[in-house]
Amino acid sequence: MLNIFARASVSRVTDPIGAWLLRRGLTPNAVTVLGTVGSVAASLWFIPRGQLVAGALLVAAFVLFDLLDGAMARAGGGGTRFGAVLDATCDRIADGALFAAIAWWAFDAGERGLAVAALVSLVGAQVISYVKARAEATGFVAADGGLAERAERFIISLLGIGLHGLGVPYILPVALYLLAALVIATVAQRVLGVSREAKELT
Repeated sequence: MLNIFARASVSRVTDPIGAWLLRRGLTPNAVTVLGTVGSVAASLWFIPRGQLVAGALLVAAFVLFDLLDGAMARAGGGGTRFGAVLDATCDRIADGALFAAIAWWAFDAGERGLAVAALVSLVGAQVISYVKARAEATGFVAADGGLAERAERFIISLLGIGLHGLGVPYILPVALYLLAALVIATVAQRVLGVSREAKELT
């Protein structure tokens, strides 16, 4: 959802940075891989150890690379088909590492409800992306959007763990239970969108 409203504003900031990085010899694919490796490492090193503030800040910093690789691709005249596949693959890896790390920490802390919510978000995030990819491969176009796209998932989860690490009460349960509900709703939104399009085509 945020992608629809924020894309133009974000692009005004990231496009000049992307062009600058291209001039320095970096490629969009290199930035994609670097951001994913950093995000996965920060998630799995800091969050399970209970260093939630550091983990949230570092993962957020590396997630910004996902904005820059797209800006670099636009500055270079458009991305490649391989770059699109690589970007989508790396997104799924980073998503999985973040929610797995949160579930790991929650299990260790004895917070089984939070761990289950994190696992629901992990699986749901993969399904959200899969519905879109499978629908597009089948020829449908109504499998985009929803309440909890990738930006929303990262904002809610990272704010939740970061503020919890700072001692804000109740914020993490609110964030994770809300996110789990939104992820389930988004899966339903996308599947229903494809269902309506299928009926219109018959």
